[in-house]
Formats: sequence, structure tokens, C-alpha cells
Amino acid sequence: MARKIGLPLLTLYGLGTMLGAGIYVLVGKVAAFAGMLAPLSFIVAAIIAYVTALSYCELVSRFPQSAGEACYVEQGFHRRYYGIIVGYLVVFTGIVSSATLINGFVGYLSHFIEIPRHISISVMLLLLGLIAIWGIAESLWLAAVLTVIEVFGLLLVITIAGSALPSSLDLQQAFIPESTLLLGGVFSGAFLAFYAFIGFEDMVNIVEEVKSPSKTMPRGIILAFISASLLYVMVALVAVFSLPLNQLSASDAPLKDILIPHHPMAGTLISVISLFAILNGILVQIIMAARVLYGMAHQERAPAFLAKVNSKTKTPIIATIIITAIVCFFALWLPLVTLAKTTSFIILIIFALVNLSLWRVQRQTAEEELNSKAKDKIGDKVEKRNGWPITGALLCLFLLGVQIFNYLFN
Repeated sequence: MARKIGLPLLTLYGLGTMLGAGIYVLVGKVAAFAGMLAPLSFIVAAIIAYVTALSYCELVSRFPQSAGEACYVEQGFHRRYYGIIVGYLVVFTGIVSSATLINGFVGYLSHFIEIPRHISISVMLLLLGLIAIWGIAESLWLAAVLTVIEVFGLLLVITIAGSALPSSLDLQQAFIPESTLLLGGVFSGAFLAFYAFIGFEDMVNIVEEVKSPSKTMPRGIILAFISASLLYVMVALVAVFSLPLNQLSASDAPLKDILIPHHPMAGTLISVISLFAILNGILVQIIMAARVLYGMAHQERAPAFLAKVNSKTKTPIIATIIITAIVCFFALWLPLVTLAKTTSFIILIIFALVNLSLWRVQRQTAEEELNSKAKDKIGDKVEKRNGWPITGALLCLFLLGVQIFNYLFN
């Protein structure tokens, strides 16, 4: 495939995958658990996700191939079927995420115009599938434009509703909980907030279309991650001071409710921006899932016809058509709530496996270098191993434990 993606376009793509539609509805749900400490929940989630992002940065530099997670797990565990399973799990999460988002799009659209659900879903997915087929540069430029619109929407909220922030924050009253039990709410909120950061991992699956991937990919991942983190924390801070907590936690469109008291038209504008955010999320998920199928086929982990690239568009058309069709089927016929919860669980498992894979790869590389140095008798300095892979795996498993505990006892 053609290498057309530079650092600015890659960063905007990554930022678009992370922002998506999550923050536009998620901040209220996080506040339901963490109360005034919702910004702290986002900070905790950012720290946990950042450790895994560092592992992705190193792995994509070592193995610059599409179907990244499948490749990483196979390299780490030396089990081909591990990679195949993880690859299909990644594709599955992309499909379910897109199907969930397109239903959310229909819900927002119904506030402006009434169109039969099956028609709006089919037409929008057909359009997004054609855009994904059109070309990677063209698709990413559109995604970049939509991302800029999303960022504008969040900055609009921060700027207009920022007046609700006290001139001098009384930290003791606002942020120190009356009971230590609220700290448990911070971790429960962080579990929800964690999914607002999901998306950086999608970036590695377009690595074969990135210029100078060993340098560009890690920089793009870190820039996108830091930008999204700052936006999330600022929006959460504004949100908890703009609305009463019971109203904020009950709202399905919290950013709209935050802006309406300041200016009714601003509330309508943020609703329109939410539509663009959802479309952007669907587009990047379709692109990602198609690239994973292409990469797996190219590495002989999936049927060979999925690796075919069109000579004109330089995109995997067959893989893109299949992904779009399955998304449409899921969106129209399958129960999405259960699937969406399952997807969240699967993503944490994938992250834990990716971190463990890097830890094993580092150990293998260090042992090989040590053996080589000893054999050549030229010293014993070997590649330094970093501590974040095993830390990232433990943090992901911790969040899984929080989810299981909440499921069993709440």
C-alpha cells in the first residue's frame, strides 16, 4: 500500500479515534461514580492507558506491520494461533464499536429529522464504506477535518462554560471527599473513563501507509494521547462545576446541557458537532478493522483474498466491503448493549496481552544480545529493558478486576 501519511495527518487520525463520541456522553456517567472527583478519574485512566500506549510505541517500531496486535502477540508468545485469535478479536471490537456508534448517530439525527432507522443506517454506512475505499489519504483527510470539528466542539464547551469555574478553587471543599469511600468511586469512574482513551491502538494498523514509521508512529501516538488527555480533563473540570451532579450524571447529552444555559444556539451547535464526532468514530473503526484483516491475510493468518489491494485506490477494497457489510448487519439485527460491554472486556484483555508480549520480546532480545556479546567477547552491555510493559499488564488486569467485581456485587 502507498505510504502517504505524515505526522500531522497521523496525529489527527489518532486524536479522532480517541475523541470519537465518548467524551460527548461519557463525562456525566463518570461523574455519577466519582462526583466532583470526575477529573481525577480521567487522570487515573490517562495514566493507566498511557503505560499501554508506551508499549504500543515500542512494538510498532520493532514490528511495523498491519494487524499490529496479532503480530505483537505472536512475536511475544511464539504461538501463531494466539496472534490469529487476537487479530480477530480486534476486528470484532471495531465492528461492534461501529455498529454501536451508528445507532447513536440515528438517535441524534432523530432530533433534527425523522428518517426510518434501517434507511439511515444503511445509507450512512454505504457512504462511509465508499469513503474508506476511496483512498487512505482521502479518508484520513476527511477524518482529520471531522476531528478538527470535534476539537472545536470541546474547546467551545471549555471556553463558554469555563465561566462556571470558581475564581479560586477551594480544593478542600470541591475535591477532597467527605468519605474515603468516594475514592472507590474514583476508580469506578476511571474504569468508565478508560474507554474514552481507547483508539490510540488503532493507529498501529495503518503503519504500512505511514512515512518513516519507526519515527512517525511513536510520535503520533504520544501527541494524540497527550492532546486527548488534556481535553478530557478540562472538559470534566468544567462539567462538574457547570451542572448539579444529579443533573450531570442523569444527562445523555451532558455537553449540550452544559451550554444551553449560556446560549441555546450553542447547545444546538454541540448536538450537530456530536453527529460529526460519531461519523468520524465509525469511519476510523471501519478503516482500522479493514487494515487488520488485510494485515492478517498478508501474513497468512486470514484468507488470501483479503490481502488484495486495488491498483487505483491502493486500499483493501474486499476487506473494507466485508467489514462495512458486517457492521450493517450488527447495527440492524443484533443486541448491541451486551456486545458493547463484551467489547470493553475484550479490549482490556488485548491490552494486557500486548503488554506481556513486549515484556517477553524485551527478555528475548536481551538474552540474544547477551549471548552474542559473550560469544564475541566484546563486553556484556545489552539492551535496557523498561518496566512499563509488566506495569501496563497489571494495570489492565486491575481494571478487569474492577469490572468483574462491579458485575458480581452491584
